[in-house]
Amino acid sequence: QVQLVESGGGLVQAGGSLRLSCQASGRTFSRFAAGWFRRAPGKERELVAAITWVDGSTYYATSVKDRFTISRDNAKTTVYLQMNSLKPEDTAVYYCAFSNTIGPLTTAGIYGYWGQGSQVTVPS
Repeated sequence: QVQLVESGGGLVQAGGSLRLSCQASGRTFSRFAAGWFRRAPGKERELVAAITWVDGSTYYATSVKDRFTISRDNAKTTVYLQMNSLKPEDTAVYYCAFSNTIGPLTTAGIYGYWGQGSQVTVPS
C-alpha cells in the first residue's frame, strides 16, 4: 500500500508564500510523475502543477505560472509546491498525487495515488 502524507497548508495573507510537501511511503512503486491539484469551493478540481520524476519536466496551469514552483526530492520520495505571491483566488484544498502510469501530465487518470488534502486560505 502507498501512502501520501501532505503538510504545509494554512492561512496566509495575500502576497505571502507557503510551501506544500507531500511524501510517499509504503510499498515501492514506479514513479512516473507527481502533481498538485486543487479544488476551490464550488469549482471543479484542477491540475495546478506537475513534474516528471526522472527528468523533471514540468507543467503549470496558466493561473499559477511564474508564482508557483513544483520540485521533487528523489531520495526522500517527496514532492513540493512552493507558492509565492498568493492571491485570494488560490484559496482551495490542495491534493498531491503520484502517477505510476505513463501519460500526459494533464491527464488526471494517470495519477493513482492521492494525498489527504491540505487547506490553503488566502483572505481577500
